[in-house]
Amino acid sequence: MVRTMTVICFCIMSGFFLCLGGCSLAPKYLRPAAPVSAQWPKGEAYKARWSGVQPSISWQEFFINPKLRKVVAMALENNRDLRVAALNIEKAIALYQIQRSELFPGIDASGSWSKEHQLISGLPGGAQSPTIKRYSVELGISAWELDIFGRIRSLKEQALEQFSATEQAQRGVQISLVAEVANTWLALAADQEQLKLAQDTLKNRQDAYQLVRRRFELGVSSELDLRQAQMQVEAAKVDVARYTTLVAQDENALNLAVGKSVPPELLPHDLSETLAAVKEVAPGLPSDVLLRRPDILQAEDILKGANANIGAARADFFPRITLTTNIGLMSEELSRLFKSGSDTWGFVPQVILPIFDAGASSANLRAAKVDRDIALARYEKAIQTAFREVADALAQRGTIDEQAAAQRSLTDAAAATYHLSMSCYEKGIDSYLNVLDAQRSLYAAQQGLIAIRLARLTNLVTLYKVLGGGGPQNSTSSNVSHPDKQ
Repeated sequence: MVRTMTVICFCIMSGFFLCLGGCSLAPKYLRPAAPVSAQWPKGEAYKARWSGVQPSISWQEFFINPKLRKVVAMALENNRDLRVAALNIEKAIALYQIQRSELFPGIDASGSWSKEHQLISGLPGGAQSPTIKRYSVELGISAWELDIFGRIRSLKEQALEQFSATEQAQRGVQISLVAEVANTWLALAADQEQLKLAQDTLKNRQDAYQLVRRRFELGVSSELDLRQAQMQVEAAKVDVARYTTLVAQDENALNLAVGKSVPPELLPHDLSETLAAVKEVAPGLPSDVLLRRPDILQAEDILKGANANIGAARADFFPRITLTTNIGLMSEELSRLFKSGSDTWGFVPQVILPIFDAGASSANLRAAKVDRDIALARYEKAIQTAFREVADALAQRGTIDEQAAAQRSLTDAAAATYHLSMSCYEKGIDSYLNVLDAQRSLYAAQQGLIAIRLARLTNLVTLYKVLGGGGPQNSTSSNVSHPDKQ
């Protein structure tokens, strides 16, 4: 029994080390060249002064407004989409461990008892037919495949790359969530200011309406002037109601992104307090910075997995060797089961050599290669899309300050025009039509200034997002250990 166990264990260990030392038929992976320019676009929309290197900073360093920091931290703790992404990582780890386990023999223990009555006629002396009892205990390995040609290792590598892709997907969800919360918070601030502007405009127009009404009662102004002033009051009331709705909807959107109700003390009151909510970034980087983006890293992991799957498909053309073995004890009496002479063992190696499968293996290999080509095209498209997103953000960043300066000048000019036209109307040297035009122009300019200030801040958030969120070390998924250590 001892010699038999030694021989079987030797065969199993030999097969195990042969499995570990087997070859791999997967193609060697080489990262494809990025299908974009090595430099960002140049032109009037881009600032030449952007020549520094973007540091990898966390969102805690990027957002300097304490209220916004607390809101983002709440979102990272409570957002349900982020929880689903984290659970997907745990699922990917489990699937990888399932695939990895096929490299090792599975050892099973079993015990059985059987009772069989054999009917035999014509026994001498009237003897009864015998009843046979069997007791057995076995320990064995069932159909363990020796991975000589790397089929199982290729599938394991594919599962590992799928885990890495899932981890990068979680990073992408986190970065998108941080940007979504920041943009929603800024939009709420802008709509709060738009609401305040609409309320102030309503008060000014009501004052103007009372002035025109007194002039009308004195016979100085016409009824047309009175009705036009009334129209402006009603239009301002519409805007007040509209922005009241938008503010409420912004708060609802922020609560959804955060995953719980945001305390009132963490909500912005207007856009002025958020002008220093984010730090400036220096996006003068070569285009290879895009390779840090989680969506591109995810696409590359999927490409690596497809590349490994080719090795598994190639291995299907070669023989599969499996081992089935067991050792145990068997006796017709339970009391003798563990005594000498009750040993039993079995050793069944099996070789399966593919000869004819109607082209299934060839088709499987072609499908694996096509999957690899599809993954390559998607990887390249992800890089091109990322390059375009960064270029668009840089183009806006290069012109937004000029737009803001021009809009401020326009607003100042519109305010001066309105005051002059109102003064002339009060003195009776100008018509009320010019006052209305100046009033509408001023209101539109003030709304435009708020919109541009919001665009400038959201552009910074967009740059943070499209540049990869400050680097891989900012992801909470970095706390997830390698699946081999789970």
